[in-house]
This record gives sequence, C-alpha cells and structure tokens, in this order.
Amino acid sequence: MKRQGGFTLIELVVVIVILGILAVTAAPKFLNLQDDARAASLQGLKGAIDGAAGIVYGKAAIQGDESKNVNTTVDGIETIYGYPTAVEAGIEAAVIGLTNDWAEVSSATGSITYGFKGETDASKCVVTYQQATGTAATSAAKTTITFGSGCNKSGS
Repeated sequence: MKRQGGFTLIELVVVIVILGILAVTAAPKFLNLQDDARAASLQGLKGAIDGAAGIVYGKAAIQGDESKNVNTTVDGIETIYGYPTAVEAGIEAAVIGLTNDWAEVSSATGSITYGFKGETDASKCVVTYQQATGTAATSAAKTTITFGSGCNKSGS
C-alpha cells in the first residue's frame, strides 16, 4: 500500500503565519508607491521647466537679449532677462504640453504655480516657477517644488 504524502495542518498554519508577517511588513512600502510616483512627477516637471528655461536663455543670449529688463520675444516666447516670463506666453509656451498634463494652481506677478490636474489646493504637491528679476545669477529664474500632504518627499 502506498502512503499518500501531503502537508499537515500545523505546517499549513505556519506557512500562513509567515505569509501574514511578510504582508504586514511589506505592505506599507508598496502602499506608498502612489506618493512616490507623485513626487517623481513633480521632479520631472521641475526638470522640464528648468530645461526649457535654460534653452530659452541660451537662445536669448545668442540674440543678445539676455540682459533686457523689458519683455522681449525670443522664438515666440516672452522673456525678461533672457528667461521665460511667468505667463502663458512665457513659460507655458516654452514647455511643450505643460497645460495638457498640468493645471495652473495659482499665479502672481512674477510667479506661476502648477499642480496635478483636478487639484486646486496650493498646499499640495506643486511646482512654482519664478521669473528672473535681474541679470545676476542670484536673480535668475527659479523653480521650486512644494511637497504637501499626499506627496512623499522621500521620493525625491
């Protein structure tokens, strides 16, 4: 007679307990992926804005417009001190597809803030572009990220 092999009830309970412990310790890491993805998206937007501003500044410098303190058009993009202005004809024209994927959360004179579409709370995850205020390096255009609730800074 052949003896049938299988798992005992105790072995199955031990395996279930081990899987439960692994799930409890690993679940928080996997549940936080959305926050990390949001933070990475903000980093990508910041990089796109910085890159576009740098390219526009280079074009303005070639034309000799990098020190003009009045709005000047460079390749159809409104600039001041060689950098895109914080308006639709400036930075939004420089970053292709910006308004397709992101929403303008707020704007003030010299700055504009973008966030995820459907969010209007400026304390959430947003990227703010501040146009240049002078020709010195310290007064060049700046882009900053605000990590609010629902946006994990550790992902940066």
